[in-house]
Amino acid sequence: MSTPHTFNLGPGWRILFQDMGIRAETVLERAGLPEHVLDIGQDGLRLTTPQYFAFWDALGEVLGDHTFPLKMAKAFSMEVFDPPIFAAVCSPDLNTALKRIALYKRLTCPMKLHVRVESKLTTLEIEWLDKLHTPPATLVIAELVFFVQLARMATRALIRPVNLISPVLPEDQTPFREYFGMNIRRGERHLIEFTAQDASRAFMTNKSNMWQFFEPELQRQLNALEQNATVAERVQNTLMELLPAGESSMQSIARKLAMSGRTLQRRLKSEGTTYHNVLNDTRGKLAHHYLRTSTLSGAEISYLLGFEDPNSFFRAFRAWTGQTPEKVRLTLQTA
Repeated sequence: MSTPHTFNLGPGWRILFQDMGIRAETVLERAGLPEHVLDIGQDGLRLTTPQYFAFWDALGEVLGDHTFPLKMAKAFSMEVFDPPIFAAVCSPDLNTALKRIALYKRLTCPMKLHVRVESKLTTLEIEWLDKLHTPPATLVIAELVFFVQLARMATRALIRPVNLISPVLPEDQTPFREYFGMNIRRGERHLIEFTAQDASRAFMTNKSNMWQFFEPELQRQLNALEQNATVAERVQNTLMELLPAGESSMQSIARKLAMSGRTLQRRLKSEGTTYHNVLNDTRGKLAHHYLRTSTLSGAEISYLLGFEDPNSFFRAFRAWTGQTPEKVRLTLQTA
């Protein structure tokens, strides 16, 4: 169990595929998805995070070109945007658009956006909701491209970011440097920054009445997404967010979920589990993820899981698996 969220691809992808000269059926077949997954309104055809990532992997394999996010940018049009993005394009400026997208982006993609508007810079940081699956490199780069293209399309100006950071870099920076006007720097965060002047530049696509039309339905979808998640799933998602900051107490999680500790205990009990069980399950899955995908030491993993000291982590891990973290790492990385 990771994030319970699911996502619509939507019919706009058909237009994008056509404009890029590729067959939607080819990509979907390679990703192991039915063709009608692109049709909004079909029950049961929303994608899980692994399926969403598989879709992006398949797209890269079919195109066979690591620069395809740039080709997608050239093919972007108002017709291919999903409702949250289309509504944001109707904003007065990039600052407003980013804040609106941050509210509703997780309806269509397994990510959360953090927007910080300051006197000289506007910073957008991407947080992937699912901590147990690694997003494809092409998807990470495509998101950076998308936000720059959105700014350029809406302002009709050659907006250039002033900072780009990503844990993954393109195979060849040259075409991306030409597009962005700078190299992407490697770092632990997914981050893009714009000057305050560019972020407040007026959108030529500003239509306040369109936002008023879309907002009630988007809020309804967001509320439904939260209500459909079990309390245990909501607790696990919150733990994944707070554990790296050292927060693992039930009271901290209850406050984040806007309920009392007693209410949280009661609702978890009604689902046949306890806070202690959800905490251990979350820590165990995250520990296996870190061991499989990183070179972090046991002490570093201990910190990210919210343990007070490494010895507590090692004892807990042995209780979960009967093995040491390094032995499990060797097994996972050679499997």
